Formats: sequence, C-alpha cells, structure tokens
Amino acid sequence: MNADVTAGWTARALDEPRREPLDCFVGALLPITVLVRPNLHPHLVNGRFGDPALYVEMLHRRDALLFDMGDLSGLSARDLLRVDHVFVTHTHMDHFIGFDTLLRVCVGREKLVRMVGPSGFRERVEHKLLAYQWDLYERYDTDLVFEVLEVGSESIGRTARFRFKTGFAREDGPETPIQDGVVAKGSGFVVRAALLEHHGPCLGYSAAEPVHVNVWKSRLEERGLAAGQWLQALKQMILDGAPDEAPIELPDGGSTELGGLRDLISVTRGQKIAYVTDVADSPANRAAITALAADSDTFFLEACFAAADEDHARHRAHLTTRACGEIGRAAGVRRLEPFHFSPRYAGEEERMLNEVAEAFGGPLGP
Repeated sequence: MNADVTAGWTARALDEPRREPLDCFVGALLPITVLVRPNLHPHLVNGRFGDPALYVEMLHRRDALLFDMGDLSGLSARDLLRVDHVFVTHTHMDHFIGFDTLLRVCVGREKLVRMVGPSGFRERVEHKLLAYQWDLYERYDTDLVFEVLEVGSESIGRTARFRFKTGFAREDGPETPIQDGVVAKGSGFVVRAALLEHHGPCLGYSAAEPVHVNVWKSRLEERGLAAGQWLQALKQMILDGAPDEAPIELPDGGSTELGGLRDLISVTRGQKIAYVTDVADSPANRAAITALAADSDTFFLEACFAAADEDHARHRAHLTTRACGEIGRAAGVRRLEPFHFSPRYAGEEERMLNEVAEAFGGPLGP
C-alpha cells in the first residue's frame, strides 16, 4: 500500500459522491442508484501523527464542527470563526491546547460556541478562561459566549455558560437530560456521544444527517430548470412534508405545485461520521464504540501503537492497529481512517496502515 496514496484518502472522501440504492426499481429487478454528494466534509487538521483535531465543514453552511482541540495552528482565522460546536473527547494537553487559539480569534466578536466534554469539563473550561486578566470587557458591544455541556453519565448532562461581558464568570445552568446519546442538534446534523474509558472518562462521537436530500441534475436539465436557491426551498418543503398542492416559485419567476417536482428530489439515509480516540482496548469500550460508529460512512479511529506493541498499548490505554481494524470491521463502516499514530512510528505510516487494513479485512476505503 503506497503511503502517498493513502495520505490523500481523507481529502478525496470529501469530494467523492456516495452511491445509494433507492426504494424504486427499473422493471422488476434493477435498483436505481443516485450519486449522493456528501454534506459533511471532514479533515484531520494535523494528519495521522499530529495532535488530534477533526474539522468538519458543512456544504452550503457558514458554520463548522470541531472534534478535539489539539494544535489548531493549521486552521486559518476564517476557519476558526466558522466553528460553532466543539466536541472534546477528554482534556489531555494534546486534545485541548488549541482552545487558546480559538479563544484568541473569537474574543471581541459576537459569537456563540457550544462545547461538549466529559466529567469535569466545566471546571477545565473555567480554568482556561480565568487564567487571563480580562480588560475593558464591559465596554465591548459584542459578546463571546461559551455554552458548555458536561456529560457525566449516559442520561444526564450538566451545563454552564461563560460570557465575555462578565469577564467569563461561570454561570451554572440546570442539569439536562441526554436521550439516545444526543448531545447536540443543528440544521442538518445530530451529534451523539458515548462514554468510554481511557485513563478516566473519555467521549466518542458520531455526527450524522437525519436524512440526505439530493437533486437529480439530469432531470432539472430535461425540464430546462436552472439550479439555484429555489432548490433549497424545494428540499425543505419535501422534508417538512408539505402537500402536493403547495405552491413553489420557479427560477423563471413562475410557480407550480410541489407534487409536479417531487421526482427531482431523492431522499436517502443521511451521511454519518464517527470519531473516537484515546481509549483502552476493553470489551466494554469495543461494544460501545461499535454501536456508536455502526454503519458510518467515515470512521476516524485511533491506532496509536503497532500490533506487535500490544502490551505497551494496554499499559497506555490506547488501541493498536489490529484493534482499530477489528473494531472498524465490527462496526461495518464504509471508510476507516486510522489516526493518532505514536511518533515512535515516524516514517512507518505505510506499515501502520497495512496492519489496520489486514485486521479490517480489506481496503480501508473505496
């Protein structure tokens, strides 16, 4: 397996359409397949060996998701200003040191950042913010707000808010129920968390679209309809369950009924990404990770140590390349992206990927 080729897998995954079978047929036997362009575009900020940080852009959206906050110097200020949700696995330095980078860019701007982390996370965020002497904050017209959800159990989260206009004084909020692991929801995405074990509690995450709505370009062209913003309205009406007689404006200024346009749109299962790192190889962790990442389109999973160093991995509460591949196979993921390789394997990326692929039972991605 060529390392130069595998290094580009994550980037190529962003642009590759996903083939999805639809619930309709040509004749009696042949399923129609539509090419679905992904809405969630993830990339590892620091590659497979650097600090963990996964930046997820969303198609046609100004906001972005960030999983872990290792070294964020590889992201531009523009990238960082798009981040409105941050999901931290745990607060070891290589996963949390980038908080200061995000803070520095956002201070003085009107912005709300929602953050999720494991037990003790509110205190860690508070200590970060109060480590600085904040000057003249009461004179700013803008307010930077961090809303923090601390996941202490499978069913209950504790909340807190920190506002620049109060010098980031901590404001504890109510406990909030966590149902089905859901820790965040937004327009077009749902993030779930699973409680895992490292050297203490650690969280794994999955991010998924509830459904994916795709436009058939060939059918647009057949009817002489131009692409444009009106298609977003069409998609939303279909998702909202609008009746066939509902009117919709066309790009030429005319209008028609929704029922006559339904065949332009296909609705398939939503894209799913999972992210797990810094976990012990235990039966409980394997079961929880497999359930969290099940059927993911892309699964970012740590493979810190080589298969031959299993004893060392056990002592450090990390996964080996073999464990990474086995868990990815058990979860039935479409693409497995191993990362968080130990620096001791510098120059051996191809070896590490080959070991994961062998345990995975085949190529790590299409």
